[in-house]
Amino acid sequence: MRKVTLLLDDGTQFHGESFGFEKPVAGEVVFNTAMMGYPESLTDPSYAGQLMTLTYPLVGNYGVPPFTMEANGLSTFMESDKIYASAIIVSDYSTEYSHWNAVESLADWLKREQVPGITGIDTRQLTKVLRENGVMMGKIIFDDEPDNIPEASYEGVNWVDKVSCKDIIRYNEGAGKKVVLVDCGVKHNIIRCLINRGVEVVRVPWNYDYTQMDFDGLFLANGPGDPDMCEEAVNILRRHMDNTRKPICGICMGNQLLAKAAGATIYKLKYGHRSHNQPVREVGTTRCYVTSQNHGYAVDATKLSKEWRELFVNMNDGSNEGICHTVNPWFSSQFHPEACSGPVDTEFMFDRFIETL
Repeated sequence: MRKVTLLLDDGTQFHGESFGFEKPVAGEVVFNTAMMGYPESLTDPSYAGQLMTLTYPLVGNYGVPPFTMEANGLSTFMESDKIYASAIIVSDYSTEYSHWNAVESLADWLKREQVPGITGIDTRQLTKVLRENGVMMGKIIFDDEPDNIPEASYEGVNWVDKVSCKDIIRYNEGAGKKVVLVDCGVKHNIIRCLINRGVEVVRVPWNYDYTQMDFDGLFLANGPGDPDMCEEAVNILRRHMDNTRKPICGICMGNQLLAKAAGATIYKLKYGHRSHNQPVREVGTTRCYVTSQNHGYAVDATKLSKEWRELFVNMNDGSNEGICHTVNPWFSSQFHPEACSGPVDTEFMFDRFIETL
């Protein structure tokens, strides 16, 4: 395997070997502390533009499931139609895999989708650097091509526009209630959780004006990058909220867009929440849930207008994990109630939304 160097913006270097597609790449270096779920994470559009570091040391030992699509257009085992992460960084890549549902190795999949993967990196030391200094840009450079240095930027880029659908897509047509889903980079399991509850889903681009459409509820999906780049979506949402009390539910980026429409501001977390084990408490109760998360920005809930309140808070750092309106059926979660991969403790959020339609 070819020797590679991971070079961080602060000059820190980590040396390893390539096991994926052989091309230099640059992006924002982030870490995920989940113990499994690399097929789902790699295909999560929220990782667009990022070099994903996995802290769990052994990766690849259960291979990759088939990339099959269902009749409704959703992938069976993945979270989108392709890999969105710019690269994957692991400590120990397992060349041998064993799983009842595996059809190929992680390396073969990465090569087929032209995504770099590097191994032999001390990912826990890398994570310490990112925790102490905050996430930063990084470059994967091949040692035998020292002059082939990639360039990329993350902040200031509208990543939502890059991953959102471009046309309206309908699922479960003719079913009971109709839900408009604003696609900021939606995971397929969010759509699946909705259609499994018997509603028709109309998936629209992130900046589509749905205010004149006929529907029963609005769903704001997850997505990558800075929500402050999505002012078009926020303005459309504000117009919608000014003219109707129809139910609204948001997840991840959807929480941030709803909060911006409610008057709050957004700030960037030092190193984000990317894991399967984030503890979240429902405000006003002693109920605490284990949640799956993937986000680098958070809501400053102190700036919410008086008609809104926090619905969930993170028990590790006290950051906002969801908001709700005090009168109207509008609420959201910063975590992923559809999990996939991760714990399914909070899938009841979909039930709450369906009950309000």
